[in-house]
Amino acid sequence: MSDAGEPGNATLLFVDDEPSILSSLRRLFRPHGYRILTAEGGGEGLALLEKEAVDLVISDMRMPQMDGAQFLEKVRERWPKVVRLLLTGYADVGSTVAAINRGEIYRYIAKPWEDNDIVLTVRDALAHQRLASENVRLLALTQAQNDQLKALNASLEQKVAERTAQLQQALQDLKRGFINTVNVFGGLIELRGGMLAGHGRRVAEHARIVAQRLGLDEAALQDVMLAALLHDIGKIGLPDEMLERPFNTLSAEARAEVMKHPAKGQAVLMAIDQLKSAGLLVRHHHECFDGSGYPDRLAGLAIPLGARILAVVNEYDALQLGTLVNRAMKPAEALAFLVENRGKRYDPAVIDAYASWLAEVHRDEMREVPMRPGSVKPGMMLTRDLLHRDGYLLLAKGHVLEAQVIGQLQKMEASDGVALTLHIRQEAKP
Repeated sequence: MSDAGEPGNATLLFVDDEPSILSSLRRLFRPHGYRILTAEGGGEGLALLEKEAVDLVISDMRMPQMDGAQFLEKVRERWPKVVRLLLTGYADVGSTVAAINRGEIYRYIAKPWEDNDIVLTVRDALAHQRLASENVRLLALTQAQNDQLKALNASLEQKVAERTAQLQQALQDLKRGFINTVNVFGGLIELRGGMLAGHGRRVAEHARIVAQRLGLDEAALQDVMLAALLHDIGKIGLPDEMLERPFNTLSAEARAEVMKHPAKGQAVLMAIDQLKSAGLLVRHHHECFDGSGYPDRLAGLAIPLGARILAVVNEYDALQLGTLVNRAMKPAEALAFLVENRGKRYDPAVIDAYASWLAEVHRDEMREVPMRPGSVKPGMMLTRDLLHRDGYLLLAKGHVLEAQVIGQLQKMEASDGVALTLHIRQEAKP
């Protein structure tokens, strides 16, 4: 099929037994750049579909030999990806219902039609078709990623004799198809590269820790994690310039476009039952505690707690990336910005929990040393999670390294051709 999202690429087939109707449709749509095919009956339309790649069919309901319901049903059976529209008069309500049920049409159009309405309907239908095709591609990509992760897990399970409880849980989580799917979708925006690479994972990890410190239950904690991984999914369609430039340097029009992404993100996730609660957090992760945020200008405790957590953690990372204000801040500066806006942009309770944890992390980082696998000795402990270059967890923070695991990491480094850096706890001097 053609690239149906753009005029000039999409092919439309009009089927009607009245030549005057076909001529009217041809005159209406040709200026929009579509490739136009016509048929004066269902049989002729099926014959054309056998020979031509068609993106969308508009069929009249009342036709001799084969009516619109029968024709569209056959189109659905043989070419299910072709979008189907029905032209029908007000007197054909019963037949229209039959066509909808049997042909699974995208929409019906009442005769006589309004030119602008039918043009917009076709454009929307083709956009819907493009999104459906993209979903199929993404699902295939997800399956391939799942298969790769499962293969790696199986290899590690064969070669590593003992696992800590944390690593076992991590491997079990990687095997869960739902979490794998979320990770793939969450990484889509980061595939664009640039400063956004790793942003979602960092936000998710920090949000999880803050949520735990604030005493969220397991279900709420999972929603926060999922929302953190997917909070920028509504930005997928934005141009690179809007993603890379600081928000406060964008034009008013560009800001307005960027500010749509929380609502778009929720709309994407609402179709999946397990992600509806996370979708609500995605919608509200740019609300401010004082009510000055977007998209709904919620304030205080009216903002879901998970969204209040995401607002703090997301902007801490964005401040360091330089995507929120017109310069990249150091961690201490970013934290000072959060504290300064405590009670204004951010929930004071969330700020207090986050600042306390960041202080502890800073103390730990002062006692860590970056090392390559060849320099690591058995018994040394990781101070940070060790991640594969594709973003999934290899070893968790706190893991005590063994000779067999160190050897496996050395082999992985050699086979992948990518250096691994392990952050090791440095023992305090006596």
